[in-house]
Amino acid sequence: MTDWLSPAEWQAVWLSLKVASVATIFSLPVAVAVAFALARGKFYGRQLLDWVVHMPLILPPVVTGFALLMVFGRKGVVGEFLYDWFGITIAFRWTGAAIAGAIMGFPLMVRAIRLAVEAVDRDLEDAAATLGANGPWRFILVTGPLIAPGVIVGAILGFAKAMAEFGATITFVSNIPGETQTLPSAIYAFLQVPGGDEAAMRLVIISVVIAVVALAISEWVSQWAARRVSGR
Repeated sequence: MTDWLSPAEWQAVWLSLKVASVATIFSLPVAVAVAFALARGKFYGRQLLDWVVHMPLILPPVVTGFALLMVFGRKGVVGEFLYDWFGITIAFRWTGAAIAGAIMGFPLMVRAIRLAVEAVDRDLEDAAATLGANGPWRFILVTGPLIAPGVIVGAILGFAKAMAEFGATITFVSNIPGETQTLPSAIYAFLQVPGGDEAAMRLVIISVVIAVVALAISEWVSQWAARRVSGR
């Protein structure tokens, strides 16, 4: 692949994989907690939390990127504090691209995991409780294995969304080669220069392959989970 792709193209692919991986790893535990809260929680503001979680799916990605810039930018509420006290800059860095990807993929993660949680038979958890299993052990032995396919599917969808994110990323962290230029940003950049069509096409092919593989794995996991539940 290194012979087929130029160094700039390979760099965009590698950066996209890194950004999407970091976004998925750090957002997945939060997605699990939020999914449980939405599926089983009874608290004031639950509907508001549901709206906030799904807001990135409704808003234009550029709006989300602008909001991130206002919060995590050098003069933002959080960004100024991080820079003044710890010297940390998030905007226009690959870490900012990971945050943008995590936020855009978060609703897909939560939805997949929430559906898995809602499908769990509560009688199985109650039976485990009568056998002496406390809350953590019930989750490890019963709930966790049952929702694992949903968690895997959510992680895959979140990873794919983070890989494909463009609007929020380019607004928040710009399009800096080697720092924030992910696959979508690189495709856009190559299309803006004469003779860049071939490079853009190669990156498009890679993007399509990654998307197809992610969907195939997601479908396989769903079918495997269905067979497991039905006992076939």
